[in-house]
Amino acid sequence: MDIKQLQYFIEVAKYNSFTRAAEELFITQPTISKMIKNLEDELGLVLFDRSSRKKLILTDAGRVIYEQAKLVDKAFNNLESEMDNLLGLHKGHVRIGLPPIFDSRLFPKLVGSFHEKYPAITFELMEDGSKKIEEEVANHHLDIGVVVLPTNNDIFQYFSLMKEDLKLIIHPDHPLAQNEAVNLSDLNSESFILFNKDFVLHDRIISSCNRAGFNPHVISESSQWSFIEEMVACKLGVSLLPESICRHLTTKVKTIKVVNPSIGWELALIWRKDQYLSFAAKEWLHFAKEQLL
Repeated sequence: MDIKQLQYFIEVAKYNSFTRAAEELFITQPTISKMIKNLEDELGLVLFDRSSRKKLILTDAGRVIYEQAKLVDKAFNNLESEMDNLLGLHKGHVRIGLPPIFDSRLFPKLVGSFHEKYPAITFELMEDGSKKIEEEVANHHLDIGVVVLPTNNDIFQYFSLMKEDLKLIIHPDHPLAQNEAVNLSDLNSESFILFNKDFVLHDRIISSCNRAGFNPHVISESSQWSFIEEMVACKLGVSLLPESICRHLTTKVKTIKVVNPSIGWELALIWRKDQYLSFAAKEWLHFAKEQLL
């Protein structure tokens, strides 16, 4: 059974005539007669009483099918209308995961520009660490996520947004505050304030310190860079934050380049390879690529 069969059936029932229905549909009478016969065979029901020469009469089964067919046809027409809206991006909804370490000024500007172009598309934003965002995209709870690379290439497609290094965040009175650069190994006796374990940077920093010959002493963890800044400003420890975040820090802390080794990170937009993306989500990806790259 397909929608054309039901639409032809509705027209025949409406006019009680194969001939009149064929004229309205601009097809031949044999074509519409064959279509209705195929529908009856498929349903195993007789839909029209053909005994009268004057007009066709719906059987009891035909009347039931007729009422249901009208509902299906209406739903199909609504679907076509909705698809036209979606294709024209007159409406839509995009679910995006963002880490708190993503530049908070960049994303609102991006959303604002997109909203000017497509004012009826709405956004649902979830703020969390890269690990949680990857999990939510993998479970189809988010359409798109911003995460720290590397990611699982078997599950996700991605494009890179930015690459940058982490910088040391210390109090201005710290003995290292006058240095232009600091070896990572020079921090072996420091107390660290890091993002919590939901953040890829947490693992990245610890593994980098391990390669530099020490295991960092972590005294506190947080999900907010502003809180980390305040703790460093209170002389509770040191931290490592991305360059883009450092540009928004106050004079209560000082940032210094880390070398031997430097610690880099790369942000990317990810989405599932096998997940259906709405027209709105696809347009958002296209728009973000153009604006960010």
